[in-house]
Amino acid sequence: MSSSATGHPKRAPAWRRKGTVVLASVLVPLAAFATTTQTWLYVRLPQGGVQTPDLSVAGSDAATSVTAFALVGVAAALASSIAGRVARVVTAVLLALAGLGIAWTSAGMLADPAAAASAAVGKATGMTGGDAAIELTVFPSLAAVAGVLMMLCGAWILAAGRYWPAARKYGASPRAGTGPRKADGSPADRTGPVDEIDSWDQLSRGKDPTD
Repeated sequence: MSSSATGHPKRAPAWRRKGTVVLASVLVPLAAFATTTQTWLYVRLPQGGVQTPDLSVAGSDAATSVTAFALVGVAAALASSIAGRVARVVTAVLLALAGLGIAWTSAGMLADPAAAASAAVGKATGMTGGDAAIELTVFPSLAAVAGVLMMLCGAWILAAGRYWPAARKYGASPRAGTGPRKADGSPADRTGPVDEIDSWDQLSRGKDPTD
């Protein structure tokens, strides 16, 4: 029996439900942000006369832009849930661009980890370059995957958002005593009841509001 015959409205497919899309679009950049709190690089410094301990470089230090892009992605995903049709396109594009930035930065680190570790090595030894041995962890790869998924979420919002109902706009209710007035400043005649403020205005002008 069809849903129309039973009187129940047809439920939207899961792939285009706002709650599902927005939740996934928020969780992915949060996952990218979480990777930056972990160690991305292990650096074994060359040992000389002074013994220098090995370094553990977190993603937030090795790739600061990934943290920023992830926060932009979270904000864009949340904004898409309350944005209008045009603004939703903007937030979806921002989400996709933030994902592109994360994927690009993470891929660059995977291709050249020495460049990413140079700042940490210079801070620890006072010298740049050298023969430091660098070992990558899995987190740069996970961040790159999250960046790609953020781009897909941006496209998902664009596709599913066409079926979302328009956001309701709530206008401010008119304040009492701010209705139309005559040339002398007194309230204009209205068919509705006179409120307390209008009554005081009329009394102050010598007019009985009960007339």
